[in-house]
Amino acid sequence: MYALLICIGFIYIYPILYMVSQSFMTLDDLLDSSINWIPSKLNLDNYKQAAQSMDFWKSFGQSIIIAGAPTLCNLLSCSVIGYGLARFEFPGKKVVLGIILFTFILPSQITMIPTYVLYSNMGILGTIWSFVLPALLGMGINAPIFILIFWQFFRQVPKVLIEAAQIDGAGYLKSFFKISLPSASPAIITVSLFSFVWYWNESYLTQMYVSGVTTKSGWSSLVIKLGDFASNYSDYAQTATTAVTSINESINMAGTMLSILPLLVMYFVLQRYFVESIDRTGITGE
Repeated sequence: MYALLICIGFIYIYPILYMVSQSFMTLDDLLDSSINWIPSKLNLDNYKQAAQSMDFWKSFGQSIIIAGAPTLCNLLSCSVIGYGLARFEFPGKKVVLGIILFTFILPSQITMIPTYVLYSNMGILGTIWSFVLPALLGMGINAPIFILIFWQFFRQVPKVLIEAAQIDGAGYLKSFFKISLPSASPAIITVSLFSFVWYWNESYLTQMYVSGVTTKSGWSSLVIKLGDFASNYSDYAQTATTAVTSINESINMAGTMLSILPLLVMYFVLQRYFVESIDRTGITGE
């Protein structure tokens, strides 16, 4: 079993190790066939030039906003929708669940053009509201699966807790915020991590709705900067006051590493909580 896990892990870790190794190499190391993994020296200029060409700190801050704001909205809206579906019976409930599943299966490419026209008529193209507003209404990126996660979790919360709170005079909202939501920390952590990563890695929709296709809004992200890395580096090399190395594989790898580094740090910090949240979603109840 350990041998199988090591083989599977190597498939995922190998590209990252290769990227890290290549990102620290100089041009001489790249041309030297005897150097494959360990560079002759750690060349930090690759990261410095890549960060300056990507305008790293500004793009990093905007990436946090672009991914973080819709994630918070997804948590609020999807938890409320999931709680309503789990705790209340109403006509057409199965139809609503079916529609939610259908919207998750429906490819985003089909609704992309109508959504673009809608956002254009609403005047929110080129603003963060094109991500925030749908997330507030439970229609963010992959929001249906978040609704189903909360729905499945709230179904497992013992009904006696809700009934006891109602006997003590708590209403529906108070029961939700005081009883159900605090116990839903595993689902909250899972949804937060998935939503943040999906918004962070989404480049096409971000460039279409937030950054703007016809008009530039000033909003960008590290993933978008990475997609235009060659042209951005060319512009940086023309305006740089100091000597700049011509773009090569090491600088490309450094730029790629900078774009995924925040997610790697976040995963290592939240890994224990994420694993515990997955384990704790198996609680028993009525």
